[in-house]
Amino acid sequence: MKILRRAAAYGVCRSATGDVLLTRGSDASAFPGVWSLPGGGIDQGEHPDDTVVREFTEETGLAVRITGVRTVLADLARLPDGSVEHTDRIIYDVEVTGGTLRHEADGTSDLAEWITSTEVAARPLLPFTAGVLGVTFDTAGLGDVPAGEPERTGRVQRFGAYALATDPAGRILLTRIAEGFPGAGLWHLAGGGTDFGETPEQALARELYEETSQKGRIIGLAGISHRYDPAALGPEGVPLDWHVIRVVYQVSVDEPVAAAVTEAAGGSTAEAAWFTREQARNLPLTELARDALVRTG
Repeated sequence: MKILRRAAAYGVCRSATGDVLLTRGSDASAFPGVWSLPGGGIDQGEHPDDTVVREFTEETGLAVRITGVRTVLADLARLPDGSVEHTDRIIYDVEVTGGTLRHEADGTSDLAEWITSTEVAARPLLPFTAGVLGVTFDTAGLGDVPAGEPERTGRVQRFGAYALATDPAGRILLTRIAEGFPGAGLWHLAGGGTDFGETPEQALARELYEETSQKGRIIGLAGISHRYDPAALGPEGVPLDWHVIRVVYQVSVDEPVAAAVTEAAGGSTAEAAWFTREQARNLPLTELARDALVRTG
C-alpha cells in the first residue's frame, strides 16, 4: 500500500450575512462532487500564508487577506487508487478584499458558491471541512494503515510542531541543537517533525517529552512559519531541496521538572534548559526561537 504526505492551507471566508464560501471538487480532483473550504497544497518553498491567498484567487476569483489562524489539523484519507494520504492542514480565517466570484476552469474545483449555514449540512463535504464548520460526518475507518514514512526523494517538504513553552515562574524552555545538525550550537524551540498518521498536538507532546522531559498543555497558537533551503545537505552530504513548514504552539508547563533530553543518543538535541527571559535574550538563538520570543514580547 502506497503512503503519501502533503501539506495544505485553507481559508474560512464568510459574507456579511454569515454565508460561507465553498468550492466543489471537479472530475480532476481525488473526490469529485465533494465540497471543501477553498485552498490546496503548499508549493515547495511557499509560505502557507501565500498559499491560501493564491488558492483563493485560483479557485474563486476573489482576493483575500488573512485575519487569523483558526486551527491546524492532520488527517488520513484513502485515495481512489488505494493509497493512503496524510495531509497536514492549516486553516485560516480570511476576508474578501476584491475580485469577482467565478468558478475555476480546468482545475481541481469546478464550482465556487456562498452557502448558507442551513444549506451546508446538506452538501457532501470533505471530513476536515465538515469538522471545521461543525457539521457531523461519518468517521468510517481506513482499515489497516501502513506504518512508516513516504519515501524521500531529492525534494523534501516537512511539517513540524514546536512549543513556545513557559512555566508558572515565566521561564522559557529551550533546547540546544547537537553537533552535526543544521544550526548546531544554537538554542531552539522544543519540537520537530510530525510522523505519518500523527496530529501536530500528538507530535508536540512526544517531542516535548523526548527533548526536555516535560509534559505541557497547549494554550494557543503562536504562529505559522516556514524555512526553505534548496541547497541543504542530507545524509552523507547528498543535496536536498528542503522545505520545512512549522506551527508554533504556546504551551504551559504547569509542573516543570529538571530539563533533560530523553531521546536516544545521536538525536538532534544536545541539551535542554529553562531560562529567564533576560537569560534567553543573550543566547545564540535559531531564527524560529528568536521570532517566537519577539512576537510574545
